[in-house]
Amino acid sequence: MLDTELKTQLRGYLEKVVQPIELVASLDDSDASRELEALLADIAELCPKVSVRRADDDPRRPSFAIQRVGTDIGVRFAGIPLGHEFTSLVLALLQVGGYPPKIAPEVAEQIRNLEGEFHFETYFSLSCQNCPDTVQALNAMSVLNPRIRHVAIDGALFPQEVEARQVMAVPTVFLNGEVFGQGRMNVEEILAKLDTGAAARSAERLKAKAPFDVLVVGGGPAGAAAAIYAARKGIRTGLVAERFGGQVLDTLAIENFISVPYTEGPKLATALEEHVRDYEVDLMNGERAAQLVPADADGLHEVVLANGASLKAKALILATGARWRTMNVPGEQNYRNKGVTFCPHCDGPLFKGKRVAVIGGGNSGVEAAIDLAGIVAHVTLVEFDHKLRADEVLQRKLRSLGNVEIIVGAQTTEVLGDGKKVTGLRYLDRSSGESRELALEGVFVQIGLLPNSDWLKGTVKLSPRGEIEIDARGETSIPGIFAAGDVSTVPYKQIVIAMGEGAKAALSAFDHLIRLPVAPAATAVAA
Repeated sequence: MLDTELKTQLRGYLEKVVQPIELVASLDDSDASRELEALLADIAELCPKVSVRRADDDPRRPSFAIQRVGTDIGVRFAGIPLGHEFTSLVLALLQVGGYPPKIAPEVAEQIRNLEGEFHFETYFSLSCQNCPDTVQALNAMSVLNPRIRHVAIDGALFPQEVEARQVMAVPTVFLNGEVFGQGRMNVEEILAKLDTGAAARSAERLKAKAPFDVLVVGGGPAGAAAAIYAARKGIRTGLVAERFGGQVLDTLAIENFISVPYTEGPKLATALEEHVRDYEVDLMNGERAAQLVPADADGLHEVVLANGASLKAKALILATGARWRTMNVPGEQNYRNKGVTFCPHCDGPLFKGKRVAVIGGGNSGVEAAIDLAGIVAHVTLVEFDHKLRADEVLQRKLRSLGNVEIIVGAQTTEVLGDGKKVTGLRYLDRSSGESRELALEGVFVQIGLLPNSDWLKGTVKLSPRGEIEIDARGETSIPGIFAAGDVSTVPYKQIVIAMGEGAKAALSAFDHLIRLPVAPAATAVAA
């Protein structure tokens, strides 16, 4: 099942297993079960502390539990966790085998102290780059607290279950039989939903922090580079982010990051975080900026967070990035994750054999349509303009596919549904003025990005597109406040450019700090 190179790598990882574990399989006579049986046998051969036993005690087949012998500590996979989930499998083997999860001590203690019974089920896709974070977070939590149980389910192997539970986006997480959340979630985000007092405690901790020399708002490539460059100057540096990694986490293949021929978004995001943590940066993840209060008499800029806490700094670097642009039509929000989605790589397999539409005729839209054509029954690409805007090579590829229809000059006006899921799409033919409908089950929106700058309105100057206006040094309209990356007016929204802009903003912020007036020293008064 595993090739020689992969076995060699896995053997090295399994040397970290310190407690015996058992792989308990539930199988049937399907090809998938035979594949899983071979995989488990390969794993057991690589480590004397790992054994395999067939029990057939779980209704989902193929599935298997990873169990610490003599304890109730374990996790379960329903399916064959390869592809993007192979890392989840390796980490689960290590953690059940006694290797500690990489979780901050205070967070681990919070997990252990959770009271109640928590049965999580996560539906994933092997092609989803967002799913592993959620799977790995819940697996780690179940290892730390046996009252938390988790099974990760490959939706492609259990289509009837997916259909019955109306799973139309991955990852989708159920808790005790009810929908708990959809989309990528880390440990802190899951804890915040389980532990209702966590947000208040976090706010109190943040309020107690002393002012920073430089505070970076945003954890994407621009924010990470800014924090590293600022910290290297030996100044007090903080980084606050709603989701460290930003859009990079939603990016599948990266082939234009100079000196790295190929990587994937989540892998790059992990490397960015590790690099930031190598320096004395106070990293505050999972916190959303809600308001900017420019400096007053005390010379400190203030960032008010959504949880009510606020952080102050002599200089700010705004690097909050951008988000997917929505169509803003009736039905879009109602059916989000119920047929309306933004990630063809993640959710495409859930629409196997179905009819879908892709909205947008740029490179992203055409690439999505090409990708989906190999999975779904039929793809209709809908473009507002009267011609596609994608590169010609992509257009030729798209037009060569037999199950793709292209509609140009079409304005999407409504997403249709039956109250539970998408059933169609209504659009206006811009040439004839006629309203038309498409019967389909999925809508993939690929119409560009919007800067995450809503919270800044009325403070720094924004462009008509909502981008933060900056000069050649990255400075905004307010002295001491800088911006970098996709949220700014810098042209060409690329990872490598964002990193350079983040570094430039940090150097400019340092230059600003060293030119600030020095406070007069206190004068001693004779008794």
